[in-house]
Amino acid sequence: MEIRSAQKLTWENKLAKGFNTSEVPLEFCLLQGEVAEAFDAWRRTRDNLGEELADIAIYVMSLAEMTGVDLQSAVEQKLTKNAKRTYVKDETSGTLVKIDPA
Repeated sequence: MEIRSAQKLTWENKLAKGFNTSEVPLEFCLLQGEVAEAFDAWRRTRDNLGEELADIAIYVMSLAEMTGVDLQSAVEQKLTKNAKRTYVKDETSGTLVKIDPA
C-alpha cells in the first residue's frame, strides 16, 4: 500500500469512528504517547512492537492529513535529500554529524 492511500484510509477511519480530526496539538500529544508505548514494547521485548510502530505511523498520517501535507511526497522528497547528504563521525561523541554543503 502506498503512503498516500494509507493516509486516506487512516483519515476515513478517524471520521467514521469519531476520533479527533481538528485539534493538531492534541494529535501531537497522542503521538508522543504512542512513541512511549513503542519504546516500552521494544525495551521489554514484547511481541507488540510492530503494532505500536503502526500506531505511530497512523498518528503521523493523521497529522499529515490534518495539516494538508501529502506525506508520500514529503517522504519521497526527504529520502532524496537525505541520499545526497554527507556525514562524518564525530570523534568526541562517536555519532554521525551532517556536513552542510557550502
